[in-house]
Amino acid sequence: MTYTALTLVALVVVVVLDRWVLRTRLTSSSTWWLSYAIVVGFQLLTNGWLTGRGIVRYDGDVIVGSERITAFGEGRLVFAPVEDLGFGFALLLATCAVWVRLGPRARDAKES
Repeated sequence: MTYTALTLVALVVVVVLDRWVLRTRLTSSSTWWLSYAIVVGFQLLTNGWLTGRGIVRYDGDVIVGSERITAFGEGRLVFAPVEDLGFGFALLLATCAVWVRLGPRARDAKES
């Protein structure tokens, strides 16, 4: 399976997890999107540095675009493949949704 396909599957799974399984509905909150904007800025800096210098490389057969390292275009954004943004979003949303579901407020609500 390609990195692109895995990213798309992860995005669908995590949105289903957030909306209907855990019912945290973080993606309905402006707080979530503001927090994500801050995180994605740093993600782009980090991914850009690692991929732009060739420390991390991707096989052109498993990503959108080619393995040619460019700052923008050919399926890349600040040197990193666009799949990294989707996969990072999925990882962050899954972590936050589980955190909210298992957090103190959830426990307090169960005890009441």
